[in-house]
Amino acid sequence: MAKSGVKGDAKNGTHVSAAGMKNFEERLERLEELGETIRKSDIPLDDALKSFEEGVRLAKDLEKDLEKIEKRIEILLNEGGAKPSDEAPELGLFDSQE
Repeated sequence: MAKSGVKGDAKNGTHVSAAGMKNFEERLERLEELGETIRKSDIPLDDALKSFEEGVRLAKDLEKDLEKIEKRIEILLNEGGAKPSDEAPELGLFDSQE
């Protein structure tokens, strides 16, 4: 079976591609760079404002992407017939392997 690099569920319209995740990481890195730029004391006010505006746009886009990812995780956790609960799911991510 050939891999297309796209993971998702067509019936739910949610897709997470390897390129999309890389893009997310690149945008997050850019947001961190902008934060560092704004913190510099010698940056002109106009440049700081431009960096801030770009950072706000990036942060909003990243927040939307995180919401999509969270929805996808919820779908995956509930696909096995599990009932939604108020407790956090036990994923065993940090269980020691003995």
